[in-house]
Amino acid sequence: MQTEDLKIIAEIANFMSITEAAKHLEKTTATASAALKRVEETLGVSLFIRTTRRMKLSAAGEKYLPYCRQVLNTLNEAQMSLAEERGAIEGPIRLSVSSDLGRNIVVPWIDELMEEHEKLSIYLSVSDLNLDFYRDPIDAALRYGSPTESNIYGYKIADVPRVLCASPEYLERNGTPTNIADLSHHSGLFYELHGVAYRQWEFLHHGSRKKIKMNGVRSSNDADIVRRWCVAGKGIALKSMLDMAQDLIHHRVVTILPDLKPTSTELWLICPERQKITPAFRLLRDKLTHKCSVLMESVTHGRW
Repeated sequence: MQTEDLKIIAEIANFMSITEAAKHLEKTTATASAALKRVEETLGVSLFIRTTRRMKLSAAGEKYLPYCRQVLNTLNEAQMSLAEERGAIEGPIRLSVSSDLGRNIVVPWIDELMEEHEKLSIYLSVSDLNLDFYRDPIDAALRYGSPTESNIYGYKIADVPRVLCASPEYLERNGTPTNIADLSHHSGLFYELHGVAYRQWEFLHHGSRKKIKMNGVRSSNDADIVRRWCVAGKGIALKSMLDMAQDLIHHRVVTILPDLKPTSTELWLICPERQKITPAFRLLRDKLTHKCSVLMESVTHGRW
């Protein structure tokens, strides 16, 4: 029985679809169907019950799939162990990252990593939507916010403060707010997700929480657009320090109302299963952790 056939069986079980499993593995539907047929003929049982409308595991499939996945995980761990012993760092890395962080911060770090390890290859999905590991061709995702799913493996890369910021040009034209009430007279720049713009901003001020609903005429479902508007002097933004790091360092924007502390967030590198935690994944994790720490320290202490 071929290992590749077992991988296909496991993916069919994940998707409950031969077509979707084939697409995820970048194979043809015919190839996936043939693999399923070979395994079922070898075992002498049907692993799936197939109708014109749906697919589900048979009783034999329910018993067999845990062993199948265990074998694949064991083989993968053995391969990773040997690769680490010989110092081999190989790709591919199929990574999903948010628009702002990906384009402006992470891409140069990945380029640096690939120059250091010539056998790495990269597929980068840039989107502010949370992709589905079992529907999209990715192995890992770099995302703000701690994971809530119990079946997700995750590593916290950094605690990330948020900053309230605007360009010097905007503040020169419109004045600098001196308290939270002043914000209502300014133009907010809003990130929008699933059609909802986040217009209510929350802060910690001398131990108590303060909220304000901002006014403004610009919102986008692309966080990088919000950053660009802020740099261009179109209004005030509430953004991740990482997203705004280079703009703060080069004085394209400045922070305002330092006594107001926006709620912070966390940056996590997550993946759906242990076998995705390859030497390349761990190398990426360590690179991201180090780079984020250095960059935020530079912003915090003004070393630019």
